[in-house]
Amino acid sequence: MNENVRHVYCVPGMAADVSIFEYLKLPEDRFIVHKIPWRIPDKEETLTAYAHRMCAEIVHEDIILIGVSFGGILVQEMSRYVNANKIIIISSVKSKYELPKRMQVIRKTGMYRVFPTFIIDKIKNWEALAFGDFAKKRARMYQKYLSITDKTYLDWAIKNIVCWDQESPPDRIIHIHGTADVVFPIQNIKDCIPIRYGTHVMIVNRARWFNKNLPEIIEG
Repeated sequence: MNENVRHVYCVPGMAADVSIFEYLKLPEDRFIVHKIPWRIPDKEETLTAYAHRMCAEIVHEDIILIGVSFGGILVQEMSRYVNANKIIIISSVKSKYELPKRMQVIRKTGMYRVFPTFIIDKIKNWEALAFGDFAKKRARMYQKYLSITDKTYLDWAIKNIVCWDQESPPDRIIHIHGTADVVFPIQNIKDCIPIRYGTHVMIVNRARWFNKNLPEIIEG
């Protein structure tokens, strides 16, 4: 094996399966990609404790951490416990100040405590709820990739997104963000690599861009 190969550890977005990285193809002679799936947290587990527990999946030094959406928040927390050469976040945020206003309101009012997350587990066919070709296409994507419907996980994840307290990003972080992201609007994002017309799910539907540019971003 090439001793200079880089180990890349990837964490998907909230409730998403690691299959969101299925189109991510980095040169195999230079990179080995490891995908870290979500675990169900303890109900009162802090994000810091959870991040420390997730680091058990990492068995290499001088790694690259990649996180999408909530996974981007998690890899920043994980970077406190592992030797990460770079932290790359996609469709995510670097501090509580980049969260959209609606999430800040949800935090202040405590509305995250009453989200009816139990409903998610009852939905067996997202496409049947959608109207129009575009909506049905997006619904099929959610059906395919959003595999975690456990209420404990969803309640915990929503709370830890809206209540995230980080004020400044860690060193060695690179932020890639779509200009058409409606979950974390780019107007709130500072110091990022903007992807024109990229949406919150661009890790899936703009995979060609990532396959072309990530090697240079990692090694640059």
